[in-house]
Amino acid sequence: MMKVTVTGGTISEKEREAYIARANEKYPHGMVEALEIHVDGEYVDLSYTLQPKNFSRIRRITGYLVGDMDRWNDAKTAEEAMRVKHI
Repeated sequence: MMKVTVTGGTISEKEREAYIARANEKYPHGMVEALEIHVDGEYVDLSYTLQPKNFSRIRRITGYLVGDMDRWNDAKTAEEAMRVKHI
């Protein structure tokens, strides 16, 4: 559920719902955590707070781009353990 805050004035419920729909359209998959609507006379400023996105680090190990070594077989794990690490 998105938190919506209106400051600087008032807006109608229909207008509020339109701004929420715009936020969901701009950032699909429920990424918007909060929406701040600042009313300044005839103008409206929208500020979005997005949920942090999980990501895994990608690194190059023994010539392969990998995120982690969980799915490596024993031979590839041994190769990684024996490699010369340059620090």
